[in-house]
Amino acid sequence: MNTRELYDIFLSCGGKVSIDSRNISVGELFFALKGENFDGNAYAREALEKGACMAVVDADSDAARSGDPRMAVVGDTLSALKELAAWHREHVRPDGKRLPVIGLTGTNGKTTTKELIRTVLSVKYNVTATEGNLNNEIGVPLSVLKINSETDVAVIEMGASHPEDITSLVAVSRPDYGLITNVGKGHLLGFGSYEGVKLAKGRLYDYLAANGGVAFVNADDPVLQEMASVRGVDTVGYGLGHSGGKVLPSSAEHPFLRISIRDFVVETQLVGAYNAANVMAALAIGRHFGISMEDAAAAVAAYRPTLHRSQIVVTGRNTVIGDYYNANPSSMAAALDNLALTDASCKAALLGEMRELGTESFPEHVAVVRRLLSMDLKLVCLVGEEFRNALGNGGLAGGVPENVHCFGTSEELAAWLHAHPLDGCTALVKGSRGVRMENVMPEL
Repeated sequence: MNTRELYDIFLSCGGKVSIDSRNISVGELFFALKGENFDGNAYAREALEKGACMAVVDADSDAARSGDPRMAVVGDTLSALKELAAWHREHVRPDGKRLPVIGLTGTNGKTTTKELIRTVLSVKYNVTATEGNLNNEIGVPLSVLKINSETDVAVIEMGASHPEDITSLVAVSRPDYGLITNVGKGHLLGFGSYEGVKLAKGRLYDYLAANGGVAFVNADDPVLQEMASVRGVDTVGYGLGHSGGKVLPSSAEHPFLRISIRDFVVETQLVGAYNAANVMAALAIGRHFGISMEDAAAAVAAYRPTLHRSQIVVTGRNTVIGDYYNANPSSMAAALDNLALTDASCKAALLGEMRELGTESFPEHVAVVRRLLSMDLKLVCLVGEEFRNALGNGGLAGGVPENVHCFGTSEELAAWLHAHPLDGCTALVKGSRGVRMENVMPEL
């Protein structure tokens, strides 16, 4: 079955797609994807019994050989999903006009920036954007397929943990505009080095340059400036320095990020100066799409972060800076910088290890430990073997202070906090997703 035929089926199913037979809705088109530990082809018949309009299955599967006319047979279901999404991206507008698509990637801040852009553009437009962090080789096609005839502009987040991931994802989303939030030390295990990260993220600029697109580039970031310049991509600049802005001091009365741009103050409900670039990106894109500074700033002020990103939670016992969706050396350094600048008499850091750093893991964890020991903190709690190794073999002068504790899991830390309650502190909680630092929240 070719892509055009599959697209006709997609439209006949109401433009609704599912990859999970357990939660399928009546009328959806089921894609039987395969992974290391699952094979959706084995559940194709179950999906049909639950009401799927058709099931897209691999040619070499038992489902394909069943002869059931409700099985749409393709060579590879994931490739078919990507090709369907790319076709849909080009043909979704009933008037034949090209739909503007903004693609964004980066080491840190992708999802927050995407949500800020969505919020600002929604002042004037019907926006379809990536839900949550569905930004991988499956999530991006699914996000593109959610675009409909009412969409005015789409914002597609693209994650990468291997060198050619962005190349694959821009082939699906085909952005007209692009933004790289930053380039830092994330997923070094997959990229091999910081230069590998730059090369991989830069594939977005490569695509835009080759296809007449426009990149929104942080003019205050020399790395991004250089990456855009060598590729010859058309750019629109933004940034604090670029716009004559500055971050206003935080305090107990004003704990959230505030940005002064000349005589205008942009209020937010975000934590940390590191979010200033994300806000400036959203304001710049809003301006490019004809949204006034006043309307864009009001939209930013109304945005509340979710998914454990840059949130302040006042528990009654402590004030928690919850930023534990993920962690890498760049985002960890930014979070610690923010904690150091926070106006509080009692501070604590509860950190989970940073994963997927490869050979750089030991020195990067040692760097975090040394930074922690240089700060005025009442309590430091570290989780994971990477931190345990850094404490034991990092050559720390004077040994490990009494206020520093290390645990194997976040559950062990939660149990310790239950027996040793923390009260009256501002506590940073951060770590890689797999550490599950949210387990400590009930004890704070």
